[in-house]
Amino acid sequence: MSVAKLEEALTRIGPVMAQLFGQSEAPMMISTLAPAEHFDADGSVAVGRLSSAGRPSPLVTVGIMDKQGRLLGPGERGEIVVRGSLVMAGYYKNPAATAEVSAHGWHHTGDIGYLDEENFLYIVDRAKDMVITGGFNVYSAEVEQALMAHDAVRDCAVVGLPDEKWGERVTAVVQPQPGASINADELIAFTKARIGSVKAPKQIEFWPDRHGPQWARC
Repeated sequence: MSVAKLEEALTRIGPVMAQLFGQSEAPMMISTLAPAEHFDADGSVAVGRLSSAGRPSPLVTVGIMDKQGRLLGPGERGEIVVRGSLVMAGYYKNPAATAEVSAHGWHHTGDIGYLDEENFLYIVDRAKDMVITGGFNVYSAEVEQALMAHDAVRDCAVVGLPDEKWGERVTAVVQPQPGASINADELIAFTKARIGSVKAPKQIEFWPDRHGPQWARC
């Protein structure tokens, strides 16, 4: 979820938010971020940790793996893999899919992420949602987090569209806050200042509630 919106909720409501990460193949709790872990020792909101999915639960072992099956160290990005007693035995009557998702003795979640030095798990994106633009890997979730930090953005989604020059261009669909007026150039500059020009959208499509699309390309 949006770090900016989560921080607002914690500030207004208090220490009642908790997060769980799991999937049908490893149900409910691969990792957890308890309410207290949303705050630092001095009681302030732990903004740098809000994008984390928490620490691995006691029932599983979590690792980060590259495409060659090598487990990666803290801070290195790769596919989130998991093993433990709660992981499924396999897909029903689909041995090929089971073998693919169980490569190297780990269950492959299809999510890209990393573990930090304190063993907090950060989910960067779905592997299939990654945009490759100009030879660079851009994760949609990272761009969405940057866009959602703007006060005038209510919601957004980032995708890659075919582009003759870049291969794919980072494209954002933005829902403005009610009554807000957003300039595409301003929003792109806002994003560039946070994550750099390569990751910033090259195209923005505004979709207000109950209205058709309004295109703005830069």
